[in-house]
Amino acid sequence: MFVDSHCHLNFPDLAANLPDILDRMARNQVSHALVVSVNLPDWPGLMDLVAPQANLYASVGVHPDYEDTPEPSVEELVRLGAQPKVIAIGETGLDYFRLAEPLAWQRDRFRTHIRASRASGLPLIIHTRAASADTLRIMQEEGAGEIGGVMHCFTESWEVAQAAMDMNFYISLSGIVTFKSAKALQDVATRVPLDRLLIETDSPYLAPVPHRGSVNDPSKVIHVAEKIAELRGLPVATIAEYSTRNFFKLFNKIESNIHV
Repeated sequence: MFVDSHCHLNFPDLAANLPDILDRMARNQVSHALVVSVNLPDWPGLMDLVAPQANLYASVGVHPDYEDTPEPSVEELVRLGAQPKVIAIGETGLDYFRLAEPLAWQRDRFRTHIRASRASGLPLIIHTRAASADTLRIMQEEGAGEIGGVMHCFTESWEVAQAAMDMNFYISLSGIVTFKSAKALQDVATRVPLDRLLIETDSPYLAPVPHRGSVNDPSKVIHVAEKIAELRGLPVATIAEYSTRNFFKLFNKIESNIHV
């Protein structure tokens, strides 16, 4: 069985088709999915979507790309994170790709999330793009390694992966790993220790080959696992076993009877 460690099922392209998506997940042996928060105004709707589904969980946080949105406080994130279905803080981090300096507000927001993670005991979901040096520096300064978490939709170098893993973080690979142009990332995929590996869709974005260009959903995470297995010369079942076990080890707030 497989787990999608990062998706956005509450986004309109997916929420409108939730029954069909859940059915496709079951047929593709995708047992669980983590629906990741990007801002606080939409968070109640995310929770409404997740609440009735035994196999869906949530995070709480504000994405670094969202500039004009209410800023969370440590106390608010901790309070919202106490709800039973919430198993992580984020997604948070730094993104210098789309926005230009001054970005002190983005770095301050990142620090807030790390502090909320440490206060709540919930792991972090970190987004970093064109900002790896500052991301790692702030993680170190704020003690992110005390709780750990995941570098989601990882696209950075092997050296960045090593630095993150040294701080108790997992590396999550998305459909990008299936793209022909992603040679450097495919190299990372062969080197990440199996006990530090997660898989995700980041849906509705980044549909993997052979579905590239279509709307992505958690049922397609199987193709991420298949590509990693191919690159490593391993059975797909091995990638499924490790990535699923790692998910429940990291997000240990989940009470599950699943054995892998």
